[in-house]
Amino acid sequence: MADDREHEGASVKEQLIAACRGNNVDLLGEIISRCKTDDEITYLLNNTTTVMGNHLYHEAALQGNYEVIDLLLDQPSFECDPLNRTDGDTPLHCAIRWINGEPRAQRPFGNALVSMMLEAGSSTRIHNKGRLTPYQLVDPSNTGLRDLIQKHEYAALNAGDFVDNDNVPPPPPKSKKDDDKKKKKSAPSNNTFVDAGRDGKDDDDSDDDAEFSGSDEDERAEWERRRKNKGR
Repeated sequence: MADDREHEGASVKEQLIAACRGNNVDLLGEIISRCKTDDEITYLLNNTTTVMGNHLYHEAALQGNYEVIDLLLDQPSFECDPLNRTDGDTPLHCAIRWINGEPRAQRPFGNALVSMMLEAGSSTRIHNKGRLTPYQLVDPSNTGLRDLIQKHEYAALNAGDFVDNDNVPPPPPKSKKDDDKKKKKSAPSNNTFVDAGRDGKDDDDSDDDAEFSGSDEDERAEWERRRKNKGR
């Protein structure tokens, strides 16, 4: 493995720690370039630790070394949330501890550093040995950093819950055939039969029971005859 070799009197492990502490991008890049495979890079960067149990990412974060952190995060399968042995801190905890100790003028730079770490996958929900999340470590007066972390948490919790209306396909246009079907369904049929008779009686029975108007003698005689015939 690459960490078993020495470089200018120091082991690769010592060189890596020095590069991450001192923000030495050139040295870190040189060591990475000598690795033969991605697996070797992953193993070297994720497993190199200090005597105190800090990983390379912790060492860089404790110094606010933006450039080295940017290079580390670009490496294959790089671990974003290793825990150190002393406090159980993630690198994000360490970065916030560094920001808390810096002058207010450094806060915009600190926000940019934390934003990069969050975008790369650092978790805001891991508790250290003191049962504190990175957010709970932030100086209460640093409202900009607190807002940044809260917005990231909100976006992470609600990812996938919103529908982009621009990506919703429009309903298919109605065809003339569909319109014709709708019209046929709603219009009454011309063949509908309406029974105007009463209780199944035919027209002759209805005429026999009709009331005589008394306006014509011949008509009266005919009506009387039909009444008598019906009585039989």
